[in-house]
Amino acid sequence: MTSTDSTSRPPDSTARTAGLLLLATAIATVVAVVGRVAADADQDAFEHSMTYIAVNSGLYGVGGAARAISGVTLIAGAWFLLRTWIIRERLGTPLVPWLFVVSGLFTLMSGACAVILALFAPEVSSTSILATPEEWLEPVAYVRWLTGKIGFAAAGLALIVAARYQWMVGGNLKKIAPVSLVIGLAMQFIWIDSATILHPIIGTAFFLWLLAIGFMLASGRVERHFHAMTSKAST
Repeated sequence: MTSTDSTSRPPDSTARTAGLLLLATAIATVVAVVGRVAADADQDAFEHSMTYIAVNSGLYGVGGAARAISGVTLIAGAWFLLRTWIIRERLGTPLVPWLFVVSGLFTLMSGACAVILALFAPEVSSTSILATPEEWLEPVAYVRWLTGKIGFAAAGLALIVAARYQWMVGGNLKKIAPVSLVIGLAMQFIWIDSATILHPIIGTAFFLWLLAIGFMLASGRVERHFHAMTSKAST
């Protein structure tokens, strides 16, 4: 490829669509977190969680639906990433979008489970603090918890892999690479219960990463960095 070829390449609509979908994922993720936190459903005991979900089923259901939507948009964004010239020409690795596909699938399942809990959480009487939930809801709650963690960890692995290629490209992406690596590694702390206090900070960092990379893809900046890299390689 010559430098003329790399600079004359028309804008890649798939890259820009992928960026818009990552931005949508970030927005949906915020709605999901706000809905879950507002419902105050993260209680130590399952019965307590069901009580709060029953009382705040609307908020919890909206949060779950938004989480499912964020999974769908992440899968769609990854699908478009796989079709960019950057991935097709092996300047980037398809492993990153495939990890996002895995993350999106598990996030979608987690959100769907949350919606089920919101729909079927037992009614709580005004005189009772606890309610006896249907037995089948507890496995659903566990699947929601587990799939949510897997989805988050898989996204973190995508950031770790992406960091290497961001560093190789240079420019602003090289500056982002260490941040991607740190955030991706920190996202693996989702499996450590004692690190719960860090989870909101790590989640916020991932949200900001989605915004930054989504904007760079949607605005064509990522493409320009790869164009510059290929131009230097051909001279």
